[in-house]
Amino acid sequence: MESQQINEEIELDELKSEVPVIPIGDTGKVGVLPQEGNMESQQISEKTELDQVKSEEPAPNKIKIKRKQIVEKIELDQLIELDELKLKFEVPVISIGDTVKVGVLIQEGNKQRVQPYEGTVIAQHRAGMNSTITVRRIFQGVGVERVFTLHSPSLKNIEITRRAKVRKAKLYYLRDRVGKATRLKQKNIINN
Repeated sequence: MESQQINEEIELDELKSEVPVIPIGDTGKVGVLPQEGNMESQQISEKTELDQVKSEEPAPNKIKIKRKQIVEKIELDQLIELDELKLKFEVPVISIGDTVKVGVLIQEGNKQRVQPYEGTVIAQHRAGMNSTITVRRIFQGVGVERVFTLHSPSLKNIEITRRAKVRKAKLYYLRDRVGKATRLKQKNIINN
């Protein structure tokens, strides 16, 4: 029984391959030549060029996979480049509330110098190579905040001078305080 079905399928495939296909006019449609004595084959099947183009396009899943592979390759290449650059210094473990001294490279004409900026870390944004810290200090009675990218080439060094005991992730409440109210409880002192 199964062998008869297989034989019939093979015969149908052979018949389909024997039917000649011809183009019909300038419309871009394709027709099948009718064979003698067979009424069903006299019906002309039409395909537009658009259908043919759609059948040649890759499936959307394949496109998504290729895009993903390309993005992964680009990210890998960028990581390799960053490893080759190698950072000049190791970034210490910085916590919120720490008092840090950041050495910033300043360009003055043809000379470069390191300017220390000391203040309290009130916020930290952790994003791998794009990690930042926000350092606040009081300069001539005015609060000044500066955001530093930890892996920036303009940072020469970061030194932790004091650690504080805090229970918040962001110390924005220090902006509203003045004088002794801005003090934080000391955790421990690092000796250099």
